[in-house]
Amino acid sequence: MSSNDLQHHAVPYKLPNSSKPQLSTIDVNRLRDSSIKYVRIQWVDLVNNIRYRVVPIDYFEKLLKTSRPGVSITKAAMGLIFITMADGFGPAGEYLYAIDPASVKMCPYALGHASVMGWFQEKTPTPGVDGHLAIEVDLCPRTILQRVIENAKRLSGVEFLVGYETEFILLKNTYPIEAVNQHGWSNSAAIPSGSVESKVLEEIVESLQASRVEIQMYHAEAAPGQYEIVPGPLPPLQAVDTLIHTRETIFNVASKYGLRATLAPRVFMDNCGSAAHTHISVHSSSSTPSSTSSSHPNLNHLESCFLAGLLAHLPSVLLLALPTTESFKRMMDGAWSGGTYVSWGVDNRETPVRLCNAGSPQARNFEIKTHDGTANPYLSLAGFLGAGMEGVLENKECTIEDCGLELNTSAALLGEEKRKEMGIKDRLPLTWEAARKTFEVSELVDSVFGKEFKQKFLSTNKTLREQMSHGLSNVEELKKYVENY
Repeated sequence: MSSNDLQHHAVPYKLPNSSKPQLSTIDVNRLRDSSIKYVRIQWVDLVNNIRYRVVPIDYFEKLLKTSRPGVSITKAAMGLIFITMADGFGPAGEYLYAIDPASVKMCPYALGHASVMGWFQEKTPTPGVDGHLAIEVDLCPRTILQRVIENAKRLSGVEFLVGYETEFILLKNTYPIEAVNQHGWSNSAAIPSGSVESKVLEEIVESLQASRVEIQMYHAEAAPGQYEIVPGPLPPLQAVDTLIHTRETIFNVASKYGLRATLAPRVFMDNCGSAAHTHISVHSSSSTPSSTSSSHPNLNHLESCFLAGLLAHLPSVLLLALPTTESFKRMMDGAWSGGTYVSWGVDNRETPVRLCNAGSPQARNFEIKTHDGTANPYLSLAGFLGAGMEGVLENKECTIEDCGLELNTSAALLGEEKRKEMGIKDRLPLTWEAARKTFEVSELVDSVFGKEFKQKFLSTNKTLREQMSHGLSNVEELKKYVENY
């Protein structure tokens, strides 16, 4: 076996055949044959609450026969935090939430149920930024992500595969907080055969596989009662839809066994937090392979440009990925959560962007560690891809050196002189307040998301903070996080 073969150890993934037509209709008879009685028309709002309407299959069939299949939802839905409405939202107006046939999934965790995602649309076409009548809604998270994906392919012939690691903690109680066990990372004692933990994890995996989700592995993580489920990579929109389906499966199966599964970023302050690590591989639809980067031998030129844009704008989009004060309790130096300096490295868990499978081009990907389960993943991924694509469009050179295996330490421990020598000049916002300020003045955010979105997101983000923390003790605030995320 050659040294080159030894490097190519990871499972390779390729882009799906783009010529394959997307599902344009839903076969109701096929759903009935699968014993489906109800369909959950599902969406994710600006503060990452998963919401749905349950429609009996007979009425769902009637909806599908209309010219624009979907349900009416108040425009205030995107700004409603518990019972409080964020500034900029009001009681008037409705969207049509149009069903996306390509997103249908069976819900084995709820017998007789299937789920489907959709697109927020204007009921009546309105003038867009180009003056033409349009139905797209700039606040729709799936629409925003799809626009970024389409622009990347149209402008540069760039496509992506995306995968997520879902870390969660199983709790017996939320007040006081009590984990299902006290065992740690990959410890066999955390998943003993016949235990409730083992039954929950196996049922989660089997439910996901039954709904045609590839699962690569599951294992115990470092914190008490903490586990991780890893689905395989998919094109961006399908990857996020699958992430939402994975989370719903985790929540519901845990509940069936009398447990609470939580994605809260930091449940135990003396142990690791929970993240939603985002893996992105960058591909060119060009038949000509991208040449190796002149300054980074582990990257091709396209990957290097994407990385340069991602690192340059990561502080600007950080609020989308770490949107709560709890998020910043997880993100710190020395905790293997990505650190706080804008940097990258081969297999270095102390950098915000880790390069995985560096020697295997067909499996190589960037892992973004500064992302957690309180973030709306459609929006955060749109931010990551939009940032990286600016580097591609500008042919930006990545001037930050690899903080990888040879260095084998955190950028925080390098010292100012060494960081300067390696091109590490910037630090990520260290607080929720700082992240909001950086987001607010970002021209990249205006370009990718639009100024109206920025204003509405900041408003809902502020209201969420008030609702989750105002007048509460630290213990009460944590209880609210674990019960809502």
